[in-house]
Amino acid sequence: MSTPITTIRNLGPAIEASLHRAGIMSAEELRELGPDAAYARLLATGSRPHFIGYYVLVMGLQGRPWNDCKGAEKTALRARFDAIKARAFDPHRSAFEAALDEIGVIERRLPS
Repeated sequence: MSTPITTIRNLGPAIEASLHRAGIMSAEELRELGPDAAYARLLATGSRPHFIGYYVLVMGLQGRPWNDCKGAEKTALRARFDAIKARAFDPHRSAFEAALDEIGVIERRLPS
């Protein structure tokens, strides 16, 4: 069974489309990957890093409102986001290159 990503709290059509471009096609697959691996795939396939996007994804997968996290928990999330960004985001890679990667024309750059 394949459940739409939009069935996960906080996640709408825009993030679902981005996740599809990153090869994540269902809510089940997203849950199995977890927020860190899924966000790394988003960055590796051309999405620009944005802490709120990561934060919303984490909260949604926990079934919590997007703005539920505060204090030390939010600080820890920021550290995780910064680590993912450092590992998976290539600021020199254009959106065009990411699109070519998506269709398999150039080498796929997925984080390990």
